[in-house]
Amino acid sequence: MKTYDVIVVGGGIHGAGVLQAAQAAGYDGLLIEKAALASGTSSRSSKLIHGGLRYLESGQFALVRESLRERAINLRIAADLVELKPFFIPVYRDTRRRPWQLKLGLCLYALLGGFAAGTGFGAVPKREWSTLDGLDTQRLDAVIRYYDAQTDDAQLTRAVVRSAQDLGGELAMPATFTRAVLTADGVEVSYDHAGTRIACRGRVFVNAAGPWASRVASAVHPALSIPDVDLVQGTHIVLPLAVTAGIYYVESPTDGRAVFVMPWQGATLIGTTETPYQGDPDRVQPLPEEEDYLLAVAAHYFPAFRDLTRRDIVQRFAGLRVLPAASQSAFDRSRETIFTTDRDPRPRVLCIYGGKLTGWRAAAAHVLQRIAPSLGPKPVRTSTDRLILRRAE
Repeated sequence: MKTYDVIVVGGGIHGAGVLQAAQAAGYDGLLIEKAALASGTSSRSSKLIHGGLRYLESGQFALVRESLRERAINLRIAADLVELKPFFIPVYRDTRRRPWQLKLGLCLYALLGGFAAGTGFGAVPKREWSTLDGLDTQRLDAVIRYYDAQTDDAQLTRAVVRSAQDLGGELAMPATFTRAVLTADGVEVSYDHAGTRIACRGRVFVNAAGPWASRVASAVHPALSIPDVDLVQGTHIVLPLAVTAGIYYVESPTDGRAVFVMPWQGATLIGTTETPYQGDPDRVQPLPEEEDYLLAVAAHYFPAFRDLTRRDIVQRFAGLRVLPAASQSAFDRSRETIFTTDRDPRPRVLCIYGGKLTGWRAAAAHVLQRIAPSLGPKPVRTSTDRLILRRAE
């Protein structure tokens, strides 16, 4: 029976990051993925590597600081995959946040980002409004421009796994995790691959299965404590008309939620929604009412979209966020990643719940810090903030 230092379940961005971090730190890891890399939430995000401007309103300053730091690192190590883009916030007479409030928030955003490249901002002169993809200028008071980054989330995930494989990491895919049994000094894991039941041992088992994390945790014996979390569906649609000037950060006219309207592969990507989900994560699908909601946002700000209907949608997809269970709306809840272990200070199992695409590397570093007492020291191979990521073919 083969033994690994770290066995990871889940081939999304967080599982990919943990495998990479383990290999970089000198350990030997195995990643088990049931379908394909980034086949779940990590290919159904808003495709943004960003600091989380709106989290300033809820006082999540540490999260914003970390996200801006990670954005800068991603721009450096994944230049082929992460690109800085102009973001535009149109402010109308009935927009909830006034220009001075946005500028104040962006001052804090720049401060938390260390006034590094990409933290500049300002108002777009009125004479340039006509260049903003036909944005409706009726009752428009101001347009604020700042910068964040966009990526291909699935390509980024594959690039992280490729970098881990280059360091000796192993990938079992497609492979179905079946069971994990805790022992005195680690865990015995079984999974099905190519019609064969395979057993292996690990010093630490990392559950990075995203919306399936609770299901994976329930297959660990003895039973683990599973935190109270909610699944929240986020839908995106792609429309055939293209915006090209940048990414628009707008308010929904019905409920004031933030929605992005952005260039994507020669078309326009619009998202996202936040709908409570209680079904099978394998069966998540965009809802007609979500699509209508996003169409209404696009039509409200861009006259060119006003004649489009659900029949004109060229692509649609829905992913699931994992959020702490709470009575407040999903939009207002913390986006901090939840980490749980079976014991401290030498865990045999660590589970990841939630988290953001932007923070994938920081989350992986936290995992390695938590499980290091169980692994012992080994010669470090490299540092993940210096490991250049290339687009995987």
